[in-house]
Amino acid sequence: MKLGGVTVTPNLVLAPMAGVTNQPFRLLAKEQGCGLVCSEMVSATALYQGSKRTEALLYFTDEERPISIQLFGSNPQVMAWAAQKLEQYSPDIIDLNLGCPTPKVVRNGDGGALMREPERCSAIFEAVVKAVLCPVTVKIRKGWDEGSVNAPEIARRAEFAGISAVTVHGRTVKQGYSGKADWDLIKKVKESVSIPVIGNGDITSPEEALSRLEYSQCDGIMIGRAALGNPWVFGQIRSWLEEGRRLAPPSPGARVAMCVRHMNLLKGLKGDHLAALEMRRHAAWYIKGLPGAAEVRKHLVVAKSCAEMAAYLFDFAQKLEASRSC
Repeated sequence: MKLGGVTVTPNLVLAPMAGVTNQPFRLLAKEQGCGLVCSEMVSATALYQGSKRTEALLYFTDEERPISIQLFGSNPQVMAWAAQKLEQYSPDIIDLNLGCPTPKVVRNGDGGALMREPERCSAIFEAVVKAVLCPVTVKIRKGWDEGSVNAPEIARRAEFAGISAVTVHGRTVKQGYSGKADWDLIKKVKESVSIPVIGNGDITSPEEALSRLEYSQCDGIMIGRAALGNPWVFGQIRSWLEEGRRLAPPSPGARVAMCVRHMNLLKGLKGDHLAALEMRRHAAWYIKGLPGAAEVRKHLVVAKSCAEMAAYLFDFAQKLEASRSC
């Protein structure tokens, strides 16, 4: 898949997720076969105001390339300024967020709220494309609500302004993450433009990935929630798409080992205390569905250090492996 001058192989993209897709998470996804990783959402206004916390979101390593940094905001001039700021960090792609349904983002007129303002969308597209040299992509939703489905129109506006690709989440902004993603709509967007289209929504298995790609004729797919605690999903989908081969799921021991590696990477980035706090939910995702996971989570949510959390996890894995060999 070609996004501007950037080749993405395989055509699997990690969705930007606030508070989740930081550098350690992206690196694990990349190692497991993701073709393009994306940063957490970066506020153009916060960058303009000099927020150090926001600038910290821009950290990435060459091992993650190609990487996209996602920008959100609603002022075309500020977005253009922020895009130039981002380009100083040399990302491969800058992505524009027109789909976030979070109330605090929408209340400011940013994210998904822009689906109600096609003219402003065009102004943002044009301003950012003119401001930078790297490819610019955009992520949109089906529309604001079921009464104003306009993703094909926004996609055409994006193409006209020089945007290199469009990602479509097949839900409206009002839906949030409820209900089912509309892949009929995603297919319509693909038929409406000649630039690459990436489909997003409800891809949880290799079979679903292949089915959605064949049905919509999209150029790629974006994976979000299915990757939580499961970076293996990218390798599993890639193996199915390229070879028709189903990979075995990771063992409990492998899941715990990956979780601890994730935690250690996060510790190196943010320190022990913050890493332990942040890994509480990640660890819950890694062990979800395993026998006894609920009891282990009770210990994980009160663990005060990474070492304490790792001890609980390794003990849990050993007990599971022992029970499997009996």
